[in-house]
Amino acid sequence: MKIVDHIKNAKGKTLFSFELLPPAKGQGIQSIFKTMDELMEFKPPFIDVTYHREDYLYKQHDSGLLERVAYRKRPGTVAICAAIMSKYKVDAVPHLICGGFTKEETENALIDLNFLGIDNVLVLRGDARKGDPDFVPTPGGHAYATDLLEQVIDMNHGKYLHEDIESSEKTNFCIGVAGYPEKHFEAPNFNTDFKWLKKKVDMGAEFIVTQMFFNVEKYKEFVTKCRDNDIHVPIIPGLKPLTTKKQLITLPKIFHLDIPEELSDAVDACKTNADVRQVGEEWLVNQCKELIKFGAPVLHFYTMSNPGPTKKIVERLA
Repeated sequence: MKIVDHIKNAKGKTLFSFELLPPAKGQGIQSIFKTMDELMEFKPPFIDVTYHREDYLYKQHDSGLLERVAYRKRPGTVAICAAIMSKYKVDAVPHLICGGFTKEETENALIDLNFLGIDNVLVLRGDARKGDPDFVPTPGGHAYATDLLEQVIDMNHGKYLHEDIESSEKTNFCIGVAGYPEKHFEAPNFNTDFKWLKKKVDMGAEFIVTQMFFNVEKYKEFVTKCRDNDIHVPIIPGLKPLTTKKQLITLPKIFHLDIPEELSDAVDACKTNADVRQVGEEWLVNQCKELIKFGAPVLHFYTMSNPGPTKKIVERLA
C-alpha cells in the first residue's frame, strides 16, 4: 500500500514508522530481523531502509603505491526491503540516492523494486563521500534530487531512458522527498531551500519526511509555511532521541541542526550517558505528544538500527 493511503486510512490517528540501516558488509540480516521483532508491536505501516553510496579505501601494494578502491560499506537495501515485506507483511520504503549510481543503474534498481511489489520510494540526493569536501555526482548519474525525482516520475509515466522501448509498462511509485525545517545546510537561506522543496512537490512528490529536529515549533512553522504555499502533501516529522553527551557535537556537525539551549544544558548537567538517555527520552516523549496534538500524520524514528531507545519512547505513547 502507498504511504499516502496508509495515512488516509488512519483517519487522523498518528502512526509510528521507523528507519533502519542495512548491516555492514559481511553481517547477516538477523540484526535487521531482531530490530524489527522489537518494533512490530507498534504496528508500523512502513519501514524505511537507507541507501549508502560507495566510499574509497586505499590499498597499499608491495611497491608502496596506493590503489584507490571503491567500497560500499552497507549494501543490500533492495533485498532487505523485499525480506521485510515478505517476513513482516509491512511496506518497506527504500531510499534512492544520486551518489554512487548511474541513471542506468537507477532505472534497473527501480525495475527490480517494481517487480518486487515495492511501490514507495524516498528520493534523496544523498551525502558526499567521507573523503570529499562536497557532493560529487557519479559520472552518468544525477547531481540533484530533482533530477532523480524526474527519472522516477518518468517511469511512472512509462518513459524509460531509451526511446526504443515500445509499449513500456508504467510504474506506480509513491514518491517521498526530504524536507528541512531548519534548511538544508548547503542552501544560502531558508526561502531558497523552500523553493526547491516546492518544486519537488509540484513535480509530483507525494509526501515529505523531515530531517530530525529537537524544537517542535520549527516543525510547526515549517508545516504552516508549506500549507500557506500550496504544499498539501503529508509532512512526516523525523525524530531521534539524544543518547550520549557526544551527540551535542556530532548531531549539529553531521546534520546541521540546532539543539535547544534547555536540552543542551540538561544534557551537559548529566553525569553519565544513562542520565543522558533519560533526559533524551523525556524530551522526545514531550516532542511526540506535541506533534500528535498538532496532527502529525506519522512519527518517524531514526533508529540507527538500535531499537532500544526508540522502543522506550513509543511504549509511552502507544
